[in-house]
Amino acid sequence: MSLEIDVEHRRGAFHLTARFASQPGVTALFGRSGSGKTTLVNIVAGLIRPDRGRVVVDGQALVDTERRLFVPKHRRRIGYVFQDSRLFPHLSVRQNLLYGRWFARGDGGASADVGSVVELLGIGRLLDRRPESLSGGEKQRVAIGRALLARPRLLLMDEPLASLDEARRGEILPYIERLRDTAGVPILYVSHSVAEVARLATTVVILTEGKVAAVGPVADILPLADTGDGGSVLEAVVARHDDTFQLTTLSSPAGELQVPRLAAAVGAPVRAYIRARDVMLSLHPPQEISALNVLPGTVSQVAAIGPQADVRLDCNGAMLTARLTGKSVQRLALRPGLAVYAVIKSVSFERS
Repeated sequence: MSLEIDVEHRRGAFHLTARFASQPGVTALFGRSGSGKTTLVNIVAGLIRPDRGRVVVDGQALVDTERRLFVPKHRRRIGYVFQDSRLFPHLSVRQNLLYGRWFARGDGGASADVGSVVELLGIGRLLDRRPESLSGGEKQRVAIGRALLARPRLLLMDEPLASLDEARRGEILPYIERLRDTAGVPILYVSHSVAEVARLATTVVILTEGKVAAVGPVADILPLADTGDGGSVLEAVVARHDDTFQLTTLSSPAGELQVPRLAAAVGAPVRAYIRARDVMLSLHPPQEISALNVLPGTVSQVAAIGPQADVRLDCNGAMLTARLTGKSVQRLALRPGLAVYAVIKSVSFERS
């Protein structure tokens, strides 16, 4: 299921110009507040009529201003999950879900089977409860289920975790992963969280002041999204668990990594996002240090950034970036070809 967008729209002094195409999976719109993410999602949803352009989902045009085509929002077969769940408070969870199925008329779109959606999202025990008795994460799972039961050809998620605390985010992320991997519906996902994008996205679109600054696979584009620090994405798999110390060992091309225990089976794919500021370098194998993760590598590039420098490392074919002061670069005499050891202080390890 492909998505093609080429639109322009003005709203007061703000000018949105967005052009990109993405393939099946999760396409993440990433950018600061005011960059145009929600405006673009609302154009796709049919809530905003753009001044110019086209929106095409799986070969079917929903907007084409040259042809004066604008498919009404209720005929687009698009599910929308907002920051707040927007459930009907007077209806039970079951009734909220069935309300979504009421829209599932005609062919196409995601599965509209209530039982499979309930199982997918783990909400079977909630069916007879009212929204007021649910946690924030539970409400969002029900909202996702309602959207799925409308048999959408595309699912829009506008910062669905923004209103949740860290614990509730951790609760719902696995269900969004499952949705991505098994539901068969493409997702356009708005976020300003690098960790969320690392965990969920297939394609990343960076929006800056209403313009597409970069678009591409998550491993290539995500480091650009973390504009404050930069970083790297390592693809890995779960190698084993250590129940004694509640640790999980990941196997990556760069070497093994130990992290707090993950709720993932051995062999499960994982993405590790490592911020450049959380990597220190040593010319010799460090000894008697608290850091659990030390990876050998070779300096491939040193790029000055004001008083600091980004040092790119080749760790057995996997690329890792360390952000150091200029003084540290000079003191260690860092240069391409030099063998070093990367000491990793902190990592966001996410299911892929």
